[in-house]
Amino acid sequence: MVRILRGLAHKYFSDDEAVILFLILVAGTLFVVLFGAMLAPAIAALIVAFILQGLVTKLVKLGVPETPAIYGVFLVFLGVLFAFLFGLLPLVWTQVTRLAGETPRIIREFQSYLELLPQQYPQLVSKEAVDTLYSQLSTEVGNMTQWLVSFSLSSIPDLVALLIYLVLVPIMVFFFLKDKSVLLGSIARLLPPQRPLMVKIWHEVNMQCANYVRGKALEILIVGGATYIGFKVMGMPYAALLSLLVGLSVVIPYIGAAVVTIPVVVIGLFAFGWGPQFIWIMVVYGIIQGLDGNVLVPLLFSEVNNLHPVAIIVAVLFFGGIWGLWGVFFAIPLATLLKAVFWAWPVKGMAPPVSDARIG
Repeated sequence: MVRILRGLAHKYFSDDEAVILFLILVAGTLFVVLFGAMLAPAIAALIVAFILQGLVTKLVKLGVPETPAIYGVFLVFLGVLFAFLFGLLPLVWTQVTRLAGETPRIIREFQSYLELLPQQYPQLVSKEAVDTLYSQLSTEVGNMTQWLVSFSLSSIPDLVALLIYLVLVPIMVFFFLKDKSVLLGSIARLLPPQRPLMVKIWHEVNMQCANYVRGKALEILIVGGATYIGFKVMGMPYAALLSLLVGLSVVIPYIGAAVVTIPVVVIGLFAFGWGPQFIWIMVVYGIIQGLDGNVLVPLLFSEVNNLHPVAIIVAVLFFGGIWGLWGVFFAIPLATLLKAVFWAWPVKGMAPPVSDARIG
């Protein structure tokens, strides 16, 4: 066992800089795990600034001075933020409450469909199974309705925290953009003066994660916007709510699209029945999903290393189990970061792996 461990250490940690980098990664992970909730506004601001920095860089390459580029991008960010808070968010919340009010009618209609199944397929579906399913569904809907009713009182602390986010995050985003060089220089002074391995890994991680995070932000806007326009034109109820869900579903490839299809089908079915209108809505939805997977994703992520579907599912399960919803949301960027570190990590006696710049 000692010989095996010694061989692994010689293979992966023969470079002193690799040992230092490993300790930094471990310390950083522990810091986030222990103090992540406390520093959530700073982490959120750092992620937003990371996304916006790509726009600043593009403007600078086009000849715009850096300072006007930073102020311009920040003003665009504030405009999008206010549009979301005072435009989309109230509309979505109105549709959520309206959907909760119509849920009993949907449940009654769903029950009538369920009651026909034992008669039509007696060998596959029993009346006891239908009653059990209906009872569980009624309980879940009752819990959701009760949560919505009590939301205004029980969520006061959450609203206060949200107000703190709305003040702190934009301020920190501005300073992260404005003082990027100063902050990075301060961090660099804490690292060894000769750090070729860290520089190599930083460039790899920066390229992979920056392309992925910025590409996903743009994909959410495009897919969500296209879905809203399509559903609104087709007269689909709760278009804003469904388009927001469809847009956010692209964060979790494969799984998100499968899960979000369920409410789209259910609401479309109960709104229009088995008719031409429902079929056309499903066609529009299918076209959007097809263009996203076959055109938009390859276009936005042409420079990002492909993650195998199994790796994506494992990352969602692992990070979701650790950090809940936020872990699910950031599972793919974290997995991309780990893969970027793996590609750049020095292995004694082996040639560095060739990066595959395709996306599946």
